[in-house]
Amino acid sequence: MKKLVAYITSTYPEKSFSIDLALALGENGVDSIELGVPFSDPVADGPVIEKANHLALDSGFKFTDLLDISEAVAKKVDTLWMGYFNSFYQQNLDLLIPKASALGVSGLIIPDLPHEETHKYSELFSSNNVANISFVAPTDSNKRIKEVITDSTKFIYLVAYAGITGSGQSEDLQKIITDIREYTTTPTYVGFGVNAKTAKDKVKNVDGVIVGSAYIDILLKDSLSYTQKIEQCSALSLEIKSKINE
Repeated sequence: MKKLVAYITSTYPEKSFSIDLALALGENGVDSIELGVPFSDPVADGPVIEKANHLALDSGFKFTDLLDISEAVAKKVDTLWMGYFNSFYQQNLDLLIPKASALGVSGLIIPDLPHEETHKYSELFSSNNVANISFVAPTDSNKRIKEVITDSTKFIYLVAYAGITGSGQSEDLQKIITDIREYTTTPTYVGFGVNAKTAKDKVKNVDGVIVGSAYIDILLKDSLSYTQKIEQCSALSLEIKSKINE
């Protein structure tokens, strides 16, 4: 069964809503929840997720909110944190990673942390059984791929194209998937540009997909009630989960 990871922006539109949405998604086809940490300059994210980030910050997001959401969700749905390095660094990683582990968080996704810097924290992550997710991009050489994924855990985040999330670009990923398989058996998930229309194509020869902007598009619709937003996100999850496993 191929996996579905769903990204949501923590506390957008409210903390209690994030908890309700995460739990609902876990009951409707989502295998892992990616809790986004709102950040003022989310360089890897497109305008949809960037807008949600700014709205969450404007509403007063605090890092303790992420901890509260995780406490309510992580023991029921596999939970990851997605954020930019400064957000985590400011919390003191030596204290934060054990806290993440205690809450049941299984991994962190940090798109702006260079692979060369991850080695400083390898023991901290591994000793607390928290994965530091490895990224591979279509522009990476075979040598670079080998370097990045040799010690990868949980899954490899394969960026579907060079660019930002939600831009809808497309690249042939089959060669890079073959290169990844040459060096590791760690599952590979494709992210960037994955939605109900593209999921079936994106999941070819990989183990799962990561979906973000398609969910946030729904959450940004002011005409929908909270209940309707959860219903539409749940329906989207079931649709994508079905398509990636056809």
